[in-house]
Amino acid sequence: MSSAPIVVQRDTRAWQLQVWVSFGIAVFLCAVGLAWLPGEPLEQVFMVMGYVFCLSTVFALAKFVRDNAGSRRDAGDTPLWKLVVWGGFAVAMGLTGWGLWGMDINATYKAFLGVSWLYLVTTAFTLAKMLRDRHEADLLEARLQGRREATRTAASAE
Repeated sequence: MSSAPIVVQRDTRAWQLQVWVSFGIAVFLCAVGLAWLPGEPLEQVFMVMGYVFCLSTVFALAKFVRDNAGSRRDAGDTPLWKLVVWGGFAVAMGLTGWGLWGMDINATYKAFLGVSWLYLVTTAFTLAKMLRDRHEADLLEARLQGRREATRTAASAE
């Protein structure tokens, strides 16, 4: 067994704060844009549903990609699940973009909604990665702590 200490790399508190603040700003901007969205109530509801659909598919896609990355091929995902995850993301983005493009609103307002929507999607991917990194670091630290305790127990039993 190696005597070199194992360092568990974690995100800095500053990075975590930046990710959460950025995600919060994106949610706020989208909420403001959608709250004052001109048009028919059906169009307003469509856009809110589109933004929520995009947000949920971002987290599902981020998890799917991370689960299937690298040498971890034991995730057990079927090809149909891959189609559902990627297809859901494509449909959410496509329908929301189509709805936004087709709305009869001011071009500047449309640009604001589009940019805030894309900002929300990108910050959600970053947030998902940061949360998954933290979870994996916690698991690694727990495993290392268990090994240290087992080694101490074995050494004291000798």
